[in-house]
Amino acid sequence: MKRTVLGLVILCLLILGACQSAPSTPLSVPDSEASRTEGDVTPLLSSDITSVPDDPTAPDLPIYIDSIEEGWEDWSWNEGTITIDYANGDLVHGGSASIAVTYTSGWSGLQLGYHGENLDISDYDTLRFWIHGGASGGQKIVFSLEPIEQEISPDSNAWIQVTIPLSSLGNPRSAYSLSWFNNTDGAQGIFYIDDIAFIDSGIPAPAALPPESGPALSVNAGVNVHPISPYIYGMNFADEDLASDLNLPVRRWGGNATSRYNWELDVHNTGSDWYFENISGDPDNTQINKFVEQDRRTGTQTILTIPLLGWTPKRLKPDHPFDCGFPVSVYGQQQSVDEWDSNCGNGQYPDGTPITDTDPSLTSMPITTDFLTEAIGRLHELYGTAGTGGVIFFNLDNEPMLWNSTHRDIHPAPASYDEMRDSTYMYAAALKAADPAAQTLGPVAWGWCAYFYSAVDDCGANSTDFASHGNMHFTPWYLQQMQAYEQQYGVRILDYLDLHYYPQAKGVALASAGDESTQALRLRSTRALWDPTYADESWITDVRDGPYVRLIPRMKEWVDANYPGTRLAITEYNWGALDHINGALAQADVLGIFGREGLDLATLWSPPDLGQPGSFAFRMYLNYDGQDHTFGETSIQGASTDQEKLAIYAALRQQDGALTLMIINKTKQTLTSQVSLAGLSPSGVAEVYRYSANNLTAIVREADQSVTTDGFNGTFPAESITLVVIPAAGG
Repeated sequence: MKRTVLGLVILCLLILGACQSAPSTPLSVPDSEASRTEGDVTPLLSSDITSVPDDPTAPDLPIYIDSIEEGWEDWSWNEGTITIDYANGDLVHGGSASIAVTYTSGWSGLQLGYHGENLDISDYDTLRFWIHGGASGGQKIVFSLEPIEQEISPDSNAWIQVTIPLSSLGNPRSAYSLSWFNNTDGAQGIFYIDDIAFIDSGIPAPAALPPESGPALSVNAGVNVHPISPYIYGMNFADEDLASDLNLPVRRWGGNATSRYNWELDVHNTGSDWYFENISGDPDNTQINKFVEQDRRTGTQTILTIPLLGWTPKRLKPDHPFDCGFPVSVYGQQQSVDEWDSNCGNGQYPDGTPITDTDPSLTSMPITTDFLTEAIGRLHELYGTAGTGGVIFFNLDNEPMLWNSTHRDIHPAPASYDEMRDSTYMYAAALKAADPAAQTLGPVAWGWCAYFYSAVDDCGANSTDFASHGNMHFTPWYLQQMQAYEQQYGVRILDYLDLHYYPQAKGVALASAGDESTQALRLRSTRALWDPTYADESWITDVRDGPYVRLIPRMKEWVDANYPGTRLAITEYNWGALDHINGALAQADVLGIFGREGLDLATLWSPPDLGQPGSFAFRMYLNYDGQDHTFGETSIQGASTDQEKLAIYAALRQQDGALTLMIINKTKQTLTSQVSLAGLSPSGVAEVYRYSANNLTAIVREADQSVTTDGFNGTFPAESITLVVIPAAGG
């Protein structure tokens, strides 16, 4: 998928929250998964652009009034392709100064970012600013607010007011950056921006709708009974406060940079995420050590990534802060260069043609399985073996079918079926020899195309590799090869089939809430995980059975047919909007689906902040009352006559025999539904805990719910996640 400069900058901010600061060396950027989807760019409606009033009211929460307000900073990018004057006095809307912007070449942008914690904008309903097109006017500008994008074309010789209702952006409760991006490949004439602020314009909140009858819900304790793995509630790179608060069961150290990590030197390479640069750390307190030790403090199991590339970063030169894979001094001028080191290019000539005559030795040195064996030995010294309390889980690299893109400076050729088999045999076998109890996860495929084809096949556009392997799709073939190894050598070297999944519908994954249609799409698209009748609303198609992803059942079918006993993992996924109730609803639905459908392990990419709605979706399953009480460990049948409106997931809890029901109202309407119970002997009173749009800061202990042996009639507020805890009879 194509990735835009703006998308990368926003992704960098989402993942690190720090790429805006200009350190002496660039920061490590984990996996650039934003390339999975292309964001919508929606033109502003004419009603959103109004004539400037004669006497505009004072802004409620200013961002720029004559100068950048306290707390805000210049995060603009592509130095040399844009000029910005924050104290322009020649042409102003109000006061004494405005921002004058000139795009001197393409793909550049003005960006204002908020320093520190995200800015609370929950008391405001509108973003407002004025823009003037100068003498020429008509500039093509893409305005972005984290990261919804809208096109603006200012008038010549006139100020126009731009007012953007935050409801059109999904009512975000916080903000950290605003961008005005030149989404063209050329220069544009000077324009001016002034008086930027969040305001409370008095837009009335929509009136609450009266309750209506919801779909019938049913629970049967004797049907579809199976364990729920605790490892489905994992995350990538969750910070310690969040992991501790949630009692996070598993955390993954993954992403592009982990494919090229030297554990001896604590040096990693950023790959295509940031100009293919080697970044040094602290050999005495390595990234891996810090990661594992945090997990020890929070009682979390660790997933580490082991490289299969055959190369690792080499020791840095003492006279230079970092090496890079495509130095301008070697390969000549390139499409873009690191603004902090103009010698480090992006590996593409100015016309966009990839550089293919690469020299891996510029950044890296070859390694063998001995390098892995020594690393595992070091882990054993520090933490013990997998069977004695050490690290259990190991990813077999990260998205190898993208190596020719993400690591093209050392692996420009696309990975083939045979390379994937042979490298897995080599490194997974070495890992198992060093620690037989270790659990491996592979092939860590990046997404839909990589499930079916190797990188050689280019998502089926070529298919030569597919054809040369008996027209067998990659994942079932890979499983067969892993089974063949076990049959020959008596060692299972693949424990989990691991596929990454990012919903491909526009505006869903790794995005803000979006408008109402996008929010509805986000909630529908979770059906791709299980529903054989749901046609995916994106470019995804499958020539065998139509555009039906049904991911988890498909994985089970592949395993049952090709390597029985292999468990299932999704170590990267993201449904977006984790800062919004819409994302929390989707995340809660996803976690419920994981448990009901029998997934064995999952780790969310790009976790929410401690207080964001997305974290409460996890908290509802892991620590809903702050007393370490969880959703049940044994899944039983929970069914809804309309899961698009009201989803239900049911479980039995071993600790106290309680029945737990997670009921998710995906609509903006309060719903009252009958919940029928079968195969149970519940007590007469249930505890009710709820997270909803009515209070985004806490899980609320609601009034108890009366329950009979047949069930109960429950009311579920709009946009809510309700946990009903029904004690066993006599409990």
